[in-house]
This record gives sequence, C-alpha cells and structure tokens, in this order.
Amino acid sequence: MYIASLPRVLAGAAALFRDAEGRVLLVEPNYREGWALPGGTIESDDGETPRQGARRETLEEIGLDREPGRLLAVDWVHGTARPPLVAYLYDGGILTETDLKAIRLQEEELLSWRLVPREQITAHLPGALGRRVLAALDVLADGTGTAELENGHRVA
Repeated sequence: MYIASLPRVLAGAAALFRDAEGRVLLVEPNYREGWALPGGTIESDDGETPRQGARRETLEEIGLDREPGRLLAVDWVHGTARPPLVAYLYDGGILTETDLKAIRLQEEELLSWRLVPREQITAHLPGALGRRVLAALDVLADGTGTAELENGHRVA
C-alpha cells in the first residue's frame, strides 16, 4: 500500500547521434506531429535502466545497436495531463556514411529520419526537447559534465 501511495514519475531515455558535419539525427514519429530523437520510455517495471532503455529504443527505432556514450543531460519536464518526466540524453556518437546507410526505421512508429544542423534544432524540436538537445551539444562542445535541466533550461 505504501509504495502505491508514492508520487509517480515517468522516465525516458534517448541518444544524440551526429554525422561528421555535426548535424543531429532526428526521427519523425507517426503517432504525433513533429520530430524526436531516437529513444522512448524506460521499461522500469521490467528492471530496465536509462542506459539500457536508450540502447533498446535505438535498436528498435533505427536498427543500430550501440552502447550509449556518456550521459549528456538529465531533464525534469513538468507535465500538465501527465506526471513529470525525467529525460536522460546520452551521447550516441558520430555516425559514418556506412552507419547512416544501415538505418532501418521501425515502420510501426516512424515515418522518416533526417540530419538537422544546430541552427535548425528548435524549429524541428520546440520547447524543452529542443533546449535539451542544444544543452547536450554545448556539453559535447565544451567538454563539461552532464547538464542538469528543468524543462530544458539549465539549473544554476
């Protein structure tokens, strides 16, 4: 009874993949408008960790089985019609031309993929997700530690 009475939080994990030019790999879901990163809900009821979730979702969604790199950002995203979400964003690394040709979309969930330069990120990923990706790119560029975010904004 006590556990059931505790607050609930959703958890998701994604990977930030880039090409040699630094463009970010985005996927287009068929179940909602807009773009996203390869990733999804962590199956915590099955004992899955955020890192395992990012790897599983990447394999399921784009067909690449990659061990995620370092944790770039953790974002606490407030919900209106849902509990808060804790989003983990891992470094997926640089994809070669061969890697890009090997991408196989999960047809049940995804329509397409594309590579997007930094200056177009927020046009494709509005709100907290776009800010989260920009913060993660900053972490990669300046070599700092994991970014702690709330709704995509850095916490002081």
